Amino acid sequence: MGLIGNSGKTACAAVVRRAVQLLTRAGREVSCDTATAELASLKASVFDSPSRLARQVDLLLVFGGDGTMLRAAREIAGSQTPILGINIGSLGFLTAVSSEQLPQALDQVWNNQFQLESRHLLEASGNVASGKIAQTALNDFVIGRGQATRLIELDVAVDGHPLTRYRCDGLIVSSPTGSTAYSLAAGGAIVFPTAAVLELTPICPHTLSNRSLVLPRTACITVKVISSKPQTILSADGQTICELASNDLMTFHSSRKAVRLMQMTGSSFADTLRRKLHWRGTPLSI
Repeated sequence: MGLIGNSGKTACAAVVRRAVQLLTRAGREVSCDTATAELASLKASVFDSPSRLARQVDLLLVFGGDGTMLRAAREIAGSQTPILGINIGSLGFLTAVSSEQLPQALDQVWNNQFQLESRHLLEASGNVASGKIAQTALNDFVIGRGQATRLIELDVAVDGHPLTRYRCDGLIVSSPTGSTAYSLAAGGAIVFPTAAVLELTPICPHTLSNRSLVLPRTACITVKVISSKPQTILSADGQTICELASNDLMTFHSSRKAVRLMQMTGSSFADTLRRKLHWRGTPLSI
């Protein structure tokens, strides 16, 4: 078993050490990356990166929130090693179980009471003023304005056909997995993570007819930066990649690389939505 923890969360160390106790008691070998070994003072087989760790274990336990899961997913993309997310935080759409549920979750793993979901990443590429770009993201890519309050202008095409010119605060290209992240906050639709689609969501568009758009997963989206000011930024899963200049052209599409997320038997995305978004059903009175 491989362990990856969020070194930025102080509560993570105790949960990781508890996991080591449970795994050792079950007769399982424990490995981790360097940062996790330092975080929890572990005596285990240590690898210098999540990607190398993933090649040596049959399951990765990732402790933290969605940010930790996103980093781990990008690191091991294309690996067949499943990831089980243990939530140590607030929302956590990507984490399957809470830290309190860890003993029960491991029992389910030992008894094969789980399913594996394949989640495809996104790819972004382009030759821009700052150099060649080739990045992956699990949730989304965002082209957004910097600190200035002025709108940016972006020309968008789908499969080579012009779509529209957005005047907006930014544009989100999201995977189904990322539909519950920034896209949701910007008014995009919630998409089941196993759906074979992409989502294009403008951020505060100046034209009210501009709405979030759901595209087939095979779609190729090209975005050309029109405005020279204000500053325009490209980010992947919330991490800044580079600044884009006027006439820079970026291409986005679904990646062949995927990660395998473990879900416990009996859980569902509908359950997750009700629990995470605090949805409640009440009958209508007529």
